[in-house]
Amino acid sequence: MTYALVGLQPVRIRVEVSIRRGTPMLLIVGLAAGAARECRERIRAAAGRSGLRLPGLRITVNLAPADLPKSGASFDLPILLAVLAAAGHVPGEALDGLAALGEVGLDGSVRPVRGVLPVCMVSRRDDAVRRLLVPAGNLAEAGAAGRKGVAGATTLADVVAHLRGEGGLPGVSSPTDVRLRSAGGPDLADVRGQPVARRVLEIAAAGCHHLLLLGEPGAGKTMLASRLPGLLPPLEPEEAIEVSTIHSVAGLLDPAAGLLRERPFRAPHHTATAAGLVGGGARLRPGEVSLAHHGVLFLDELGEFRGGVLDALRQPLETGEVRLVRAAGTVRIPSRFQLVAAMNGCPCGYVTAGDGRCLCDDWLIRRYLSRVSGPLLDRIDLTLEMASAGWQPADADEDASETSHRVARRVAAARKVARERGQRVPNAALDLRGLRRHCRVDDEGGALLSAAARRARLSTRACHRVLRVARTIADLAGCPGIRAEHVAEALGYRRRVGRPAMVGG
Repeated sequence: MTYALVGLQPVRIRVEVSIRRGTPMLLIVGLAAGAARECRERIRAAAGRSGLRLPGLRITVNLAPADLPKSGASFDLPILLAVLAAAGHVPGEALDGLAALGEVGLDGSVRPVRGVLPVCMVSRRDDAVRRLLVPAGNLAEAGAAGRKGVAGATTLADVVAHLRGEGGLPGVSSPTDVRLRSAGGPDLADVRGQPVARRVLEIAAAGCHHLLLLGEPGAGKTMLASRLPGLLPPLEPEEAIEVSTIHSVAGLLDPAAGLLRERPFRAPHHTATAAGLVGGGARLRPGEVSLAHHGVLFLDELGEFRGGVLDALRQPLETGEVRLVRAAGTVRIPSRFQLVAAMNGCPCGYVTAGDGRCLCDDWLIRRYLSRVSGPLLDRIDLTLEMASAGWQPADADEDASETSHRVARRVAAARKVARERGQRVPNAALDLRGLRRHCRVDDEGGALLSAAARRARLSTRACHRVLRVARTIADLAGCPGIRAEHVAEALGYRRRVGRPAMVGG
């Protein structure tokens, strides 16, 4: 037995082998494609290098269920073991209750594959699978799942000896967490002369609010966004399993390490396609929004992304998952991420400077800003227009610049208050019922929000997001309720891109 990945979900596959007289060949059926079909040459070469001779007969391998597409190199080892059992090289009863996966090299080595973590998680609940055989390079990943009865394979010869009862294979060891935050990472203390920007970044980190940074080139937008991961707390145990599972399926998890503990920070280039951003493709791989699950998705030069690519973000921003619909069915991949974007106000970038350096016509500016649709902007909680702080000596205002560690403690305290209140963090995940329960505002604040909604024509979604931001501001201030000053500050960070003041009108 083995497993095939359908999105993030492993599906058990039964490997059946028939050897009969006929033209010598190895035929693999059951919708095997790509690397799974190419394994015929790999397993013949690996068997020969290991001193095992495959019979010169017609060998048919069926991967059941036959109507499920299968791809990837993880089928090499289970197919080879099934063929060896049918040829009498290993006892057939040794394969009872055994599930295997691994890529086989031409020299007989067993190489790591992707998706071992979700396979271990699913096989724990599968009564038909009593033992699991994985590449030795994936043992740490398998150990993170806490599954018993897992053995690691280094070479085909070792596996055959083990199945014959002539030797043992190494088991799982205690996993080691990876990607822990290092003290040498980008620090918020490096940001000088941007007190409002630092404040907005702290609010975004405390409530996991989506953030858009506007400003001229060199204002510090990218520098500020790169310091957001240093303010976020480590992943919770359940979150670490979810994030590590996605990275394992995508082939980005270090097979020699355990679960990820630091929140992911993904920064795709503006030439990314819709499939690369939200996922999909022929093999339904997770996209950048899913790789940023429980972390940060940073889109630099937002105005340079194609409009259709950006609009694909609207559903995952709202629902926290991506639904990939294909003829064979629907695959759901979690994608609850924090969006941080940076862009200039015009193609040349200097319209917000107000010093006459911008040479762009009004129609050109409007066309540039229209690449980011209104529905997408309506889902962004915080919008900040940054001005260049100018040159400052390295030692200037050094005492006024707090370190990331100090700000992170306030962020952690605010998130703890929200959890103790029974509110799920992040705030952006609040439903309407949770919004009414946790985001109650006093009369003065309610009147202020109502007046601002009429004057600025804020949508209902925009008003809800203002309340969520105000709730975070109140938590940072240690206030149990939302006051008028909290609503006023939240409204100050709610602005429309492309207003006349911004485009030089």
